[in-house]
Amino acid sequence: MSHMKVKFETSASSHGRKRVSVPKPKMPSVPAKLPHITKLMALAIRLEHLLATGQVKDQAEIARVAGITRARVTQIINLTNLAPDIQQAILDLEPTTDPVPHFREREVRTIAIMPNWEKQRVAWKRLVKRNP
Repeated sequence: MSHMKVKFETSASSHGRKRVSVPKPKMPSVPAKLPHITKLMALAIRLEHLLATGQVKDQAEIARVAGITRARVTQIINLTNLAPDIQQAILDLEPTTDPVPHFREREVRTIAIMPNWEKQRVAWKRLVKRNP
């Protein structure tokens, strides 16, 4: 027969009686993680650097080595078309425990394909305001 050990807490009530209770188990805390879009922004900058310095031949080579489609490589690298201040804002996003991202990658990619940085900034401010 196995014995189970249980810890109890005791406390005195206002009438002097003792109360016995079992402590609530502590929930393990979820570690904070960098937002997905922050990781993608850093990856985009790195891939752009590898291409610019000739360390990889082209996007097709990146796709082959990474095991993803060329279209996906293009989506990621297109993030480097964002205005520099928006890129920095994405890189500066705080680690979070939120299971739902504040910014969806698709929303940011939509901004990245705008050729005008001023229009990007207006769209970015709207996105940030909508998702504080």
